[in-house]
Amino acid sequence: MKKLRIGILISGGGSNMHAIVKACHADDFPVEVAVVISNRPDAKGVQIAKDEGIASVVVDHKLYADRPAFEAVLNAELAKHDVEMVCNAGFMRILTEEFINNWLGKQINIHPALLPSYKGLHCHERALADGVKITGCTVHYVCLEVDAGAIIAQAAVPVLDDDDAVSLAARVLKAEHQLYPHALRMVADGRAVKVDDIVRIKSNVEASDTLHVPKL
Repeated sequence: MKKLRIGILISGGGSNMHAIVKACHADDFPVEVAVVISNRPDAKGVQIAKDEGIASVVVDHKLYADRPAFEAVLNAELAKHDVEMVCNAGFMRILTEEFINNWLGKQINIHPALLPSYKGLHCHERALADGVKITGCTVHYVCLEVDAGAIIAQAAVPVLDDDDAVSLAARVLKAEHQLYPHALRMVADGRAVKVDDIVRIKSNVEASDTLHVPKL
């Protein structure tokens, strides 16, 4: 089975990256991690990748005069490792239009909210302030507008009365670790197909009829 070669971009702990790497341990998972790239030398995810035997590279954005210079090296590393798809996993850099267009339709991201709600930062604080009862996470394609690309998959997470941003973030993160590999598998095996600005799922989807928070 030919596997989709991905490059994972990180900036911190790399927990979503690690979830993908662990999913790749299964022989039938249609993805292989070609390289993990961090823009921060102190990112804990770099050591995790090394411990897993994954090629890891640090491209420190602070060493470059501007974003195009930084991204030129980023692109060179992705090309060097024959990357076919880029997966952002806690990558905290705004990418230029040129980089995004170069990987358009071949770059995905995970966001800790149910898009199109709560784009950008401080998602959990905003959800709590609005009093929503359900939040979650979204895997989506990267496009020029931040957090606005075609949605591949989503997971719903309950918001509890005693939640603060920390406890809610932890619950959402657990869902992220399940959702990202799931979405990546669907993309790699051709079940999730991007058609214009919508992702179509080419098989029947099993889902419960309703989700109630609090339960009825």
